[in-house]
Amino acid sequence: MKNRFHFAITVALMLAGTAANAASMTVMKSPNCGCCSKWVEHVRAHGFDVKVVNVDNIMAVKAKAGIPQKMASCHTTMVGGYVIEGHVPTSDIKKLLAQKPKAKGIAVPGMPIGSPGMEHGDHRQPYQTLLIKADGSTSIFARH
Repeated sequence: MKNRFHFAITVALMLAGTAANAASMTVMKSPNCGCCSKWVEHVRAHGFDVKVVNVDNIMAVKAKAGIPQKMASCHTTMVGGYVIEGHVPTSDIKKLLAQKPKAKGIAVPGMPIGSPGMEHGDHRQPYQTLLIKADGSTSIFARH
């Protein structure tokens, strides 16, 4: 009985780890954006399965996803029913997927230097990841 219990726990932990590592996302970006490609490398390196869709009109994608203009960045991502806007660190995406808040998603507005995909040597700007609530209002989700 004890061995079956330990086996069940081991299998559950293995499956949970596999599910977390296999999170699939779709990244919509301009075909000419180098920093978007660097961000895709960042999320792939942290265990996400990524489908990239190059689009001619990224602003139309953002409008359809309900991204307020003040939250816009260069690429828009869908994962786990949420929208991820811009150069959001994978730690914030994993936190969002674990906590499952009632929200549209999270965003790093603009393109802050030092955020994933925007690395520039040792230069870093402080920035925030913002939670985009269902009504379009925001609150601070993480500080970097």
